[in-house]
Amino acid sequence: MRSFLTLCMILSVVGCGYWAYQENIKTQAALTRTEALQDDIGQARARLSILRAEWAYLNRPDRLQDLANLSYDRLGLLPLASTHFGTVEAVSFPPKENINLGISDVMTVAEFESQP
Repeated sequence: MRSFLTLCMILSVVGCGYWAYQENIKTQAALTRTEALQDDIGQARARLSILRAEWAYLNRPDRLQDLANLSYDRLGLLPLASTHFGTVEAVSFPPKENINLGISDVMTVAEFESQP
């Protein structure tokens, strides 16, 4: 009986060691994947900052003004002036609707609330 118990203890220690080794391998693989993803995120952020800088360079006001001057005839652009905007009175809003709820005074509302 003693040898059986000793054999069971040895097998359980070997099994726990094997399980711990497998968990260690999985953890190292997860850390490697995490580092790779962190590198990808860093590269994507670098590309994004470059793209933002290029966008800012392309949208410089003097460059856009030069492009507008080059395409003036073809696009029919006009310089922006305050006369190009309308007034609020020129906007046609829909007519206001009179909503009749059938309530003539406060007592009508109070009677409505007191009914079971």
